[in-house]
Amino acid sequence: MTALRSHRDRTAYPMPDPAFVQPPLLAVRELHFARNERPVFGPLGFSIDAGEALLVQGDNGSGKTTLLRVLCGLLRADGGSIHVRGRVASHATRAATTAYLGHLPAFKADLGVLENLEFLCGLHGRRGSQTIAGALATVGLSGQEDTLARQLSAGQRKRLSLARLWLSPAPLWLLDEPYANLDLGGIDLVNRMVQAHLGDGGAALVTTHGAYAAPPVRTRLLMLGAAA
Repeated sequence: MTALRSHRDRTAYPMPDPAFVQPPLLAVRELHFARNERPVFGPLGFSIDAGEALLVQGDNGSGKTTLLRVLCGLLRADGGSIHVRGRVASHATRAATTAYLGHLPAFKADLGVLENLEFLCGLHGRRGSQTIAGALATVGLSGQEDTLARQLSAGQRKRLSLARLWLSPAPLWLLDEPYANLDLGGIDLVNRMVQAHLGDGGAALVTTHGAYAAPPVRTRLLMLGAAA
């Protein structure tokens, strides 16, 4: 079961002309997943518009990480559909649309900070308006360009992952516990990044145990597991 609650501004606005309504950036219909024939989540139905964040909460084992891995194509759902901008999304479409920030670092331990970002940008592309130097400055890693990834602290490794996210051209960010291993300054950094990304027309899906407040953006809530 799921509970989807809206935290949008309740101010009344004129109804938009249906001819000009854009489809959601991401829409999920009857999505479900099982492991060893035991349901993990679903069936789920929700959507995320450009300029919006969806906060996914639930206890350990409720399926938060699994949901993100299904959405980005790392796992195959047992049923349901995923639509991107109104069309059923192929694996290639999801790969181009989503940037996934998981629990494990997506870089090579024996490459330097700069080498890792250059490699990942070559593999996944780079947002045209951003530079690697600018991304490092944004996350507070300027001056660490030649430091090997394995020599970074846990917080610095998370910041390196955030730098890659900042460089990504993908409009939908899938963030799995993005506040983990960050101090208050790092938590504020994540919130500012999400705020800027949504301001540029992107969207974000953020999982959390509920220990941290949602980013200060237009946000809805999806509850997974028994808490729903």
